[in-house]
Amino acid sequence: MSIGGCLLTPGSSGVISPVSQSVGTRCAGCNSVEQKIYVDLNNTIPCVRLLNGTHQMGCQSSISGNTGVLHVLETEADLDWVLKSGPHPPYMVLMDASYFNRYTVMMQLKNSTRVTGVAVVIPSTGPPQGFSPHNKCPNQHTGVYSDSYGPGLADCNVTVWNPLGNGLSFEDFKFPIFSLKDDNQTEAIRKCISDHNVGNNGSAPAYPLCAMQMFSHMHAVTSTATCMRRNYIQEHYSLNPESVCDPLGDFNVWAPLLPLNVTSKGHKANESVVIAATRLDGRSFFWDVATAAEGTVTGFVTLLAAAHALRSVTEQAPPSRNILFTFFQGETFDYIGSSRMVYDMEKKKFVIDLDNVHSVLEIGQVGLREGTNLWMHTDPVSRTNASVDEQVRNLVANLKDSVTGLGINLAEPTVSQPLPPSSFQRFLRARPFPGVVLADHQSSFVNKYYESIYDNAAYLNVTYPSDLSPEEQLEYITDTAKALAQVATLVARTLYRQADGNKDLVDNITADAKIVTQMLYGFLIRTNNSWFRSMISAEDVGTPQYYVGVSVSMTRPSPMTRLVQYLLANLTGTVTALNQTTCQDPSSQRNESKELYSYLWVRGPQSANSTNRDPYCVRSTVRSTLAISPAFELREYESKVYSTWTESRWKSSIKARIFLVASKELEMLTLGVGIAVLLVSLLVTYFISSKAELLFSSTREPSGTTY
Repeated sequence: MSIGGCLLTPGSSGVISPVSQSVGTRCAGCNSVEQKIYVDLNNTIPCVRLLNGTHQMGCQSSISGNTGVLHVLETEADLDWVLKSGPHPPYMVLMDASYFNRYTVMMQLKNSTRVTGVAVVIPSTGPPQGFSPHNKCPNQHTGVYSDSYGPGLADCNVTVWNPLGNGLSFEDFKFPIFSLKDDNQTEAIRKCISDHNVGNNGSAPAYPLCAMQMFSHMHAVTSTATCMRRNYIQEHYSLNPESVCDPLGDFNVWAPLLPLNVTSKGHKANESVVIAATRLDGRSFFWDVATAAEGTVTGFVTLLAAAHALRSVTEQAPPSRNILFTFFQGETFDYIGSSRMVYDMEKKKFVIDLDNVHSVLEIGQVGLREGTNLWMHTDPVSRTNASVDEQVRNLVANLKDSVTGLGINLAEPTVSQPLPPSSFQRFLRARPFPGVVLADHQSSFVNKYYESIYDNAAYLNVTYPSDLSPEEQLEYITDTAKALAQVATLVARTLYRQADGNKDLVDNITADAKIVTQMLYGFLIRTNNSWFRSMISAEDVGTPQYYVGVSVSMTRPSPMTRLVQYLLANLTGTVTALNQTTCQDPSSQRNESKELYSYLWVRGPQSANSTNRDPYCVRSTVRSTLAISPAFELREYESKVYSTWTESRWKSSIKARIFLVASKELEMLTLGVGIAVLLVSLLVTYFISSKAELLFSSTREPSGTTY
């Protein structure tokens, strides 16, 4: 069978090392012994170690990798074989997602000494009953509700937001867990198992056995406080300093509707700002894979479309209040981005301060509306203040006035309940603000796959007729795009009303469903498409990941954040006549100001009948600022106020591979024969060395011999 380009021949075997026997391989181009022994597995995605102020969680292997005999988990009998009766422990368990989705099964494997790793085959669609490896109460310790603020609402006492959450992402596994795609490679692994690891009539299989080795050794342990202390020791006392962990973080993207002078920090006199917020990140159990379609993408696509819908009417009639479009990074991990922006506002390090904030409208999960319902969530605690309550009522009224003709039924929850997990909570921790969180759920999430790998395009019903080409799919307006365009129109009209714009022009504000469908296609299906390529710089082509990740230097946003930054600039900015040189430094140009605007050089669309492009310079108010928790600036690594999440570093490559392993008896026999050959070789060498003069001397002829 063929795996990774090599032909695996299960019937052959040979000595790998003194203690193991290989899978024989025939592969054109296999130039080393290792290539003939092992078959590397492609498309594997690991679970890695994350840490917070008190715990470590995730997965790791030993420093030399974990090895075990492969066994497929398909029935309860298979589970008993792995945990109790199997004669060849330790085991590497290959399982379908149906077992991985069961918390009890994973906990049994976690607590067993007979398991050294797990490989999970992930399908494209999730289980009908739902699956979420996140907590039932996301971000419960860093939101606004606590013993001192709405104690009866804290810890999901009233509403359990994510009832399907089993907390698997927060468990600490002592062995590696990798995900595999359900493809030809996985079938080849199954064939290797069936050929070698299945006995006859229930008997134990005979050697050689198909085995797997996984490498994912993590450097950080215990907690963020411990790993940051080790980082400090390495930095100050080691000749070759190496960090063991890095803070999670990236950059927030934000853009005021009306330009603000970024060189002047802190309070802006006579400036009142409505904040329109959403988040940019998500996560799943596996590292760097977070599709986050409903959990994240629907929110920021809606806000991008709303910002674009406001461009023409605000150029015609600017509102008296400003609007700040904000896209927060790291919100999944205890509100990294929003807590940093609020912190910077408090410390007068941001372009405005908290006194400039008029109100907040946040867009949460809005892609799975049941019927036409869209829910307006408000904070019952701050609304006990009469002034705040009046402003919240005005915001709700603006929402209801803006919904006419959109086919959306706006409603408030019928019972008093806390805000769902949202960035708005971090603003409320600073002071009472009027605000509304828009979401498609009245109480518990409608999203059955919250923060899981199944929250993808298919779950959002972003699908296309099979006969369409990629370019035709890009232009095809899906039902999901139409629904989100309606929500974007509602958001844009509400923001214009809330900013005290001209009410006679409100009905002229309409989000473009085509732009929404192009964004959904780009963010969920194919990033490398013609529309995205035309709106970014040449070096920014890449596949975005919604996991916030780490940025060691913290000097440049991630590809995902950079992409949103460019899109927002194109959707809200103005094309200028500047060339590439003056676009990068417009300070010498009259009527251009880097204090008020940012300038981005964009690839532009491809010219007609040519491979060349028409690049241009776009001027906008879009900026990015650091989104890393204030805990790392304050060195409060056990903070209960700010996020303390870090990701462990690893030195060696993360990979998995399979091979055939021989019996212990044959391994010991091979070792014994090797030692015997070594000893005989030493004796022969000693004998030859001691008798060298006799064995290798030459007979001399007498010097006086004459002829």
